[in-house]
Amino acid sequence: MSTIEAFQRFKVLAFLNLGELDNFSIEQLKRQPSEDEWSIGQMYQHLINSALYMHLRNIEYCIMQSKDAMVSQMEKTREGAAIFEQNGFPSVRIKVPPSPQYTPEQPESKEQLIQGLNTVIHRMEETEPRLEKAPKQNTVSHPRFGALNAKEWFLLIEMHFRHHLLQLDRLKNDIERKV
Repeated sequence: MSTIEAFQRFKVLAFLNLGELDNFSIEQLKRQPSEDEWSIGQMYQHLINSALYMHLRNIEYCIMQSKDAMVSQMEKTREGAAIFEQNGFPSVRIKVPPSPQYTPEQPESKEQLIQGLNTVIHRMEETEPRLEKAPKQNTVSHPRFGALNAKEWFLLIEMHFRHHLLQLDRLKNDIERKV
């Protein structure tokens, strides 16, 4: 998939998520189905923070040929290669134990989530045209997927948002059952 197509698909997902926010009160956005599951608000925080502070930051490292981007012998992991071959994550639930480093904070307001999603859209729009000139050999390692270049980090954002649609549906169903 081209980065332009990925950005267009991402925008559809981002606007879908923005529209979903209208359906919930802040209390519903903060409601967790159980102690060890995220709320819808936490899921949005995760998507926003991952895109801004991991994916887009690593794209910049790759583009700028920073010391944090490596021209290395390292490659994608088997799992990393598979998600790019399939153009998406497997439809399985990924569960990470709660931790201060990984568990997103509850949102302070809907406006915080709206602003965050709009910031991701804007940053991706600014970044996409710059990807063409990014050296393919410059990579930054992803903890599970191995060495990714700027284009791959960009494509990962859309895949990540798409993957969390399953979680959003599950969390919405939980809220509807409790209404």
